[in-house]
Amino acid sequence: MTSSDAPVFRDIFFSSEDGLRLHARDYPAETASETGERLPVICLPGLSRNARDFHQLALLLANHPESPRRVIAVDYRGRGLSQYDPNPANYNVMAECKDVITLCDLLGLKQCLFIGTSRGGLILHILAALRPDLITATVLNDIGPAIENQGLMEIRDYLGRRSTFSSFEQAADGLAALHGKSFSALAHTDWLNMAHALYIERDGFLVSDYDPTLNDQLQVIDFSKPLPTLWPQFEVLAEKPILVIRGEHSKLFSAETLHAMAAGRAKVTTRTAPGQGHAPLLDYEDVFPSLLTFFSGF
Repeated sequence: MTSSDAPVFRDIFFSSEDGLRLHARDYPAETASETGERLPVICLPGLSRNARDFHQLALLLANHPESPRRVIAVDYRGRGLSQYDPNPANYNVMAECKDVITLCDLLGLKQCLFIGTSRGGLILHILAALRPDLITATVLNDIGPAIENQGLMEIRDYLGRRSTFSSFEQAADGLAALHGKSFSALAHTDWLNMAHALYIERDGFLVSDYDPTLNDQLQVIDFSKPLPTLWPQFEVLAEKPILVIRGEHSKLFSAETLHAMAAGRAKVTTRTAPGQGHAPLLDYEDVFPSLLTFFSGF
């Protein structure tokens, strides 16, 4: 913002089609008068994550000295400041996609750039089928139309643990101990930022900021069978420019799927985030320039 005491984002609260109170963060461009026709960026987080995951990235994009642009980061139902759904079956990509459409319509957004991390990228596959008019270009962060059983099983087990901590420093150390092998590139500050994104204080302890019933659907998946794929929906999504980023050590999103997504598709660009797993930090110094270059054409 132009004033040092001005907020860096505003909170948006809106109602879903089925009456839940949902939330998103809206980061205005640093100099709105200079953005012209520059398209806004809508950020969709992973399964158990929330709008805070994109805080560092949103600041970089909104405050960029040459090409600032508006950024909107979403809290899905049951995450962050959005209301928990009394029916856990509604924690699915179709319902969450419709919530994103509701938000775009509320804000009068006709065309946007989208970033989908993990679950967010699956939602974008559905959005391409339901409302392709909203999508100008897409960044898929460590996700594609096919995901690996092992990676999803690890997410299921991780969500089932529901760790608690007494401080953000302790939470950062816990995250580093658990994920450090896959994220050798990260420094302590990165783990601390992640802790602030993942956890919220309740009753004197830091707890994960999502509805615990979110994990119910993962518990009933039969991992002895191949997971469903979204290749037909990806073909629609790939009709417009896509940047696909894969964490070098990702167990959810394979290098084989990354290569298959790019094969024969001129509008698909790929990038590997060295020293990172699932899912890469997009604000990181060796990842952000690729994203900025990709967005510069819109």
